[in-house]
Amino acid sequence: MKNKQLDPEKLRIPKPADPVNRREPLPWQRPKPLEEDPHAPARVQAILESPSYRRADADLDFLARDSMRGVRLQIDYFKPELLFEEHRIRHTIVVFGSTRISEPAAAQRKVNVLMAALAADTGNKNLARRVAIAERILAKAQYYEVAREFGRLVSATHSSWQQRAIVTGGGPGIMEATNRGAFDVGAKSVGLNISLPHEQYPNPYITPDLCFNFHYFAMRKLHFLLRAKALVAFPGGYGTLDELFEVLTLVQTRKIKPIPVVLVGENYWRQAVNLDFLVDEGVIDQEDRELFWFAETAEEIWNGILQWHDINGEPLHVA
Repeated sequence: MKNKQLDPEKLRIPKPADPVNRREPLPWQRPKPLEEDPHAPARVQAILESPSYRRADADLDFLARDSMRGVRLQIDYFKPELLFEEHRIRHTIVVFGSTRISEPAAAQRKVNVLMAALAADTGNKNLARRVAIAERILAKAQYYEVAREFGRLVSATHSSWQQRAIVTGGGPGIMEATNRGAFDVGAKSVGLNISLPHEQYPNPYITPDLCFNFHYFAMRKLHFLLRAKALVAFPGGYGTLDELFEVLTLVQTRKIKPIPVVLVGENYWRQAVNLDFLVDEGVIDQEDRELFWFAETAEEIWNGILQWHDINGEPLHVA
């Protein structure tokens, strides 16, 4: 049976209202007219320009107040968290290392420039010291290539249903190399930058939608570890040492589940930090010394991580 067509005219159904515009504006859509009060326009303008009239979520001065720190912490947490979820990144491999270790060609150029300057000023002790340091950086430039290859290995072996991504601090040097390795194979990678008093730039190989600029170090550190399935520490300075010892302490105290920790470059690390000495002195236990191991090549790093997870009964899924 066909439905009878009803005549809207007979039912007196009004035309649907426009979702935005009105035929007649509401009273508050116009300011008080000048003819009613000559001072009204200036007073309304003063109100509109007052910070109190800004919408709270658009008022940066308000959000920067000390009393709003809790809100800022929440925002600093939620923005990357939601984007990690949108990109289906379920676990990460975290890589730290020096920002000063550049690719070999760049390190060689710096040595050449300094050597030329020293040749023109042979008695300059400061220049001689800078040359010696540049030569040490050149000797460590091999780690740039190791980090890049490691980024390739990890990124080329993730499964489509359980996205794995490299995570770095987002800067130059070792971090750039690792993100670059992921970039080489067309994979996503993450950079967790931090807002500092001086200007800084992310390295160009991070996936644009996964490069974050944190306000709080605490939230940055949290996101480094929330999905971490391994920590790889290349030769580095204060920042690398900070992150390394924080992870070792969290695992030591079981505040987080143990994860594999790999120190790349045994000769460097044995000189930089004498952890065997700490065991001998009784300030850490032998089992704390067993929370990490050394590796030299990208294959050694990755195979060691995979083996650790196999022994742990939670193998990483490799495509």
